[in-house]
Amino acid sequence: MKIISSRDNLMFKQFKRLADSARERRKAARALLEGSHLLAAYLATGRVPEQVAVSQGSMENTETRALLAAIPAAHLVELSSSLFAELTPTGILAVIEIPHIKPVAKPDFCLLLEDVQDPGNLGAILRSAAAAGVHVVYLSTHCVDVWSPKVLRGGMGAHFVLAIEERVNLPEKAAAFAGLTVATSLNATQSLYDLDLTGPIAFIVGNEGAGMTAALLAAAGVQVRIPMPGKVESLNAAAAASICLFERVRQKL
Repeated sequence: MKIISSRDNLMFKQFKRLADSARERRKAARALLEGSHLLAAYLATGRVPEQVAVSQGSMENTETRALLAAIPAAHLVELSSSLFAELTPTGILAVIEIPHIKPVAKPDFCLLLEDVQDPGNLGAILRSAAAAGVHVVYLSTHCVDVWSPKVLRGGMGAHFVLAIEERVNLPEKAAAFAGLTVATSLNATQSLYDLDLTGPIAFIVGNEGAGMTAALLAAAGVQVRIPMPGKVESLNAAAAASICLFERVRQKL
């Protein structure tokens, strides 16, 4: 296995760029997976990473050794502990080509996300979307980079099974959807739980602080609120999205 100990190494520089720069990830159409769980989830899809790096000493870990057994030797490198610490504390990382999963021809369960900025929120939303069986997730131009390491960690493998489309004009997408488009709003009078969600549904979730733009709200077929009897003003965006998605799952059972 090749050992890298210099910051001037071209491969290390690529790792660093992919870790730090959304622009570089888009340009290269590559992403960086951090940790054994994400790598295992990626391998489970039948894909093989372009490069896998381990830190010195991590080969002693049984889980790491099992994962590396599925990786061609030519794809493996070892980074010195000091270099690896500049990238991630996980002990293993991988470079992958960003997958593009084609949505079903006429998706009837969609999620539209407008300007979601927190990587943890976006990752959690994608994880819930994958678990609920969402067909496609549409992201507005100003969402946080969906392929950033933090969003990938939060998604826990959701990226590898979801159809994700970025930089989408959401008002146009909502207006063209052949079903009911549902926007969550604190000002809505209708409860989510009074709505029939068994047909084609597209849920819309807005920015954590500012909510949705007027244009997107206007494009929604209906606005609903999530009843909150407790003494809080609003729900976290990821929590709100999950409640909506799984209310649809509940009604479909």
